[in-house]
Amino acid sequence: MSGSNSLPPGAPLPVPVDEPLGLTVHSLPTPEQAVQPDGQRTRRGRLKMLAVLLICAAPVIASYFTYYIVRPEGRRNYGELIDPQRPLPELGATTLNGKPVSLRSLKGQWLLVSVAPSRCDATCEKHLYLQRQMREGLGKDKDRLDWVWLVTDDQPVRTELQPALARATVLRVDPQALAQWLQPAAGRNLSDHLYVVDPLANWMMRFQPMVQGSKIDTASASKAKRDLERLMRASAWWDTAGRD
Repeated sequence: MSGSNSLPPGAPLPVPVDEPLGLTVHSLPTPEQAVQPDGQRTRRGRLKMLAVLLICAAPVIASYFTYYIVRPEGRRNYGELIDPQRPLPELGATTLNGKPVSLRSLKGQWLLVSVAPSRCDATCEKHLYLQRQMREGLGKDKDRLDWVWLVTDDQPVRTELQPALARATVLRVDPQALAQWLQPAAGRNLSDHLYVVDPLANWMMRFQPMVQGSKIDTASASKAKRDLERLMRASAWWDTAGRD
């Protein structure tokens, strides 16, 4: 049959030739090569864990980044940001009735602070008015902000001011101790400004003077109010009304 390998009758069988058995030898991995996949898996695991943490922290980062860093329209805030922020110290104070309290007890709410002696001149009165109006102007967010008057002497507060202070927090403080925390702009007095303190008890903003003589600079007051509104929006996800 064509193509057949069969031998003709009577032909001798071929003699097999002894040849060495061929083996393919694969080298064993070194210890470094053996642990390399484990190291890669560890690095990938760490990267995944970091990604999860970043996702969880994203709202926190975004709120601060939005307010403190991103300013697509240039300088959007009217108030001067305090950098670094200055934490509220363990500063003693007393109520108008003489009850001792710590300023740290104010922690947990946004604070809009004014500073003035008890006689409360025209600038002081306008500041108290602005504090009340700016808080009321926050609408549903007003309960997240307290307005505070820090009185820098031990003299009685005028009786006619008492009704206007019904919703305010009024505390007497030592002016020298207070000056270690709040500070005015260069060439200004402590009583010329309104100050913003965050719920973590950090002084973080100082408003430029909004009272000229006995008149309120309404344009400046409007800008300051917008700053407060932006602060409320930026912190809405983590800050709620009331103290813990």
